[in-house]
Amino acid sequence: MELDNGSVQYDEFFQEYILNSRGLKLFTCKWIPVNEEPKGLIFICHGYALECSITMSSAANRLVKAGFAVYGIDYEGHGKSSGLQGYISSFNNVVDDCSNFFTRICEKKENKRKMRILLGESLGGAVLLMIHRKMPDYWDGAVLAAPMCKIADKMKPHPLVTSVLKKLCNFIPTWRMIPGPDVIDTGCKMPEIRAQIRGNPYCYKGRPRLNTGLELLKMSIEVEQRLNEVSLPFIILQGEDDKVTDKAVSQQLYDVASISDKTLKLYPGMWHGLLYGETPENTEIVFSDITDWLNQRFELRNSRLERELKHQNDEIFISKDIF
Repeated sequence: MELDNGSVQYDEFFQEYILNSRGLKLFTCKWIPVNEEPKGLIFICHGYALECSITMSSAANRLVKAGFAVYGIDYEGHGKSSGLQGYISSFNNVVDDCSNFFTRICEKKENKRKMRILLGESLGGAVLLMIHRKMPDYWDGAVLAAPMCKIADKMKPHPLVTSVLKKLCNFIPTWRMIPGPDVIDTGCKMPEIRAQIRGNPYCYKGRPRLNTGLELLKMSIEVEQRLNEVSLPFIILQGEDDKVTDKAVSQQLYDVASISDKTLKLYPGMWHGLLYGETPENTEIVFSDITDWLNQRFELRNSRLERELKHQNDEIFISKDIF
C-alpha cells in the first residue's frame, strides 16, 4: 500500500508474524521509500500501552520522506500482537523479542551494509538501551525521545503502596489496580491527539496491570543504574514540561554515557509525547533535529565504510603480491 502521494510504501507482515519462545504471535510492520534505496534502517520501540502501525505512523512517514526505511513491532500484550492487553510478563522478554526481529532484518543480504538506528519513545527508550546492551557494537546510533530511564516521582505509587502491590502480584499479577495519573492526559499536549489515542482500539487505556507496573519500575531502576554503559552515538529529545519521565535522568545519561558522540535537546514548553502529541510547529522542530542528526550519522558512517573497504582492498592487493 502506498501512502503520501506515492512516496511511502507501508506493509504489514501478515504472513511473517514472529512466533516467540512463549508461543505468542507478534505483529510487525514497515514503511519504506518508493523507487529509492533507503539510506539506512530505523527500528521503532514504542511506548507503554501504545503500538506502531497507527500511533507511530506519522513519525515513520516523516522518517521515510527523509530517506530511511522504518520497521516496527508491537510488544506482547500491545497493539495487534498476542497476549493479554496491557500485560508484560517480563521486560527481558520484550527486549529479546525486539532484538531478534530487528537483527533478522539487519542480517538480510540487501541490508548488511546499511546504517542501523534504534528509535525509542518513552518506555521504548528503555527497551532501546537494553537492546544496545545485548549487542553493544552492533548498532550505529539511537534516537531517544523522552526515554523512560526513570519514572517521574509524581507518576509512581507511594513506596508503601508499592510494597503491598509486590506481595499481591504473587497471587493476582494480571489485575488492573496500580494507581497513578492518566498517562494520555499528562503525556499529550494536543486534545485531538488524546482523542485519537483513546479511540484507537489497539491502545491499552486501563490502569497498569500489577506485574506490568512492577516490571516497568524494576526496569527503570536497572536502566538508571547502568547509564554509564551506554556506548553508541545518540540524541536525546526531552520536553522541559514532561511530567511522565524524569528529564534530570536524561541529563544524567548525557553526562555519564561512555560515548563522546552524544547530543541532548531540551525543548521549553514541550510535553512528553514529542513524536506525535505536540503542536504541529513543535513537531516540525523535533523532527528537523532528528533528521539533521540522522543525516550527520549517515555521512560519518559512509566515510567509515569507505575507509574499511579501502583497507580490505589494500589487504587483498598485498596478499596477491605476496603469493
